[in-house]
Amino acid sequence: MRKGDFSELAVFIAVAEEGSFTRAAAKLGLSQSALSYAVRMLEERLKVRLISRTTRSLSLTDAGERLLHSIRPAFDHIDNEIAALTALNDKPVGSVRITTFRHAAKTVLWPVLATLLPEYPDISVEINLDEGLTDIVASRFDAGIRLGESVQKDMIAVKVGPDLRMAVVGSPSYFANRSRPQTPRDLGNHLCASYRQTSSGGLFAWEFERDGEELEVRVNGPIILNDGEMLEAAALDGLGLACMFESQVAGHIAEGRLIRVLEDWCPPFAGYHLYYPSRRQHTAAFALLVEALRYKGK
Repeated sequence: MRKGDFSELAVFIAVAEEGSFTRAAAKLGLSQSALSYAVRMLEERLKVRLISRTTRSLSLTDAGERLLHSIRPAFDHIDNEIAALTALNDKPVGSVRITTFRHAAKTVLWPVLATLLPEYPDISVEINLDEGLTDIVASRFDAGIRLGESVQKDMIAVKVGPDLRMAVVGSPSYFANRSRPQTPRDLGNHLCASYRQTSSGGLFAWEFERDGEELEVRVNGPIILNDGEMLEAAALDGLGLACMFESQVAGHIAEGRLIRVLEDWCPPFAGYHLYYPSRRQHTAAFALLVEALRYKGK
């Protein structure tokens, strides 16, 4: 194989994984015409069509799927070895890709990055906000941050935040002409803002526990949302009750903008964990970030 073939294969992998010449060009820092030419040369050399192109989309042919499946592990191995070499430097360098969702990014990840990145200018971090459960292996992320109960058993998990609690809240205007629920069963008599789960598409069931009794309540109301900050807005504007992370609404509760109910039915649960595949070799930059995020509390 000629030396140039390796660059053409790298271009092919980027286009195949991004599903777009435009996104692949941005990722590699090359022009779309250069990428198109490289893929065309590779196809001519192999004498087989690898990518089916239309004006709006592209997809891999059977030959393209086979080639990607066969060469990507080799390129991953090369990337890992190069990353391992950078670990020999006294100063950590490299990029880290993490997927998480908004609340975890704001409460756990961002406070650490705000301190760490100015101290280590050769480290860059890409954060992907996704309310669903992203496959970090297929999407080529270095790690993800999710609730401990959501982490798959075959992943290495590192606790990066304290235990959490949920809080059921409503505005003073909402409760002006309504009684406060005394048990989760009373929620059937209330308007509630529902949360649509991105990963499953189903509505989030509110979970409660007290003295060994567990209850799961399917609520109803005038609005369904898939974003935590919009749930907060719905509660503040008196559209109904909302069930959110305690830390998200603590300030509103303290200042009287929201009223908390059913507090004794909301016990603590395992907080955020950073997780990553055990078989992947990581850079010194990644190791530094993991240690910086590791939760030092009880």
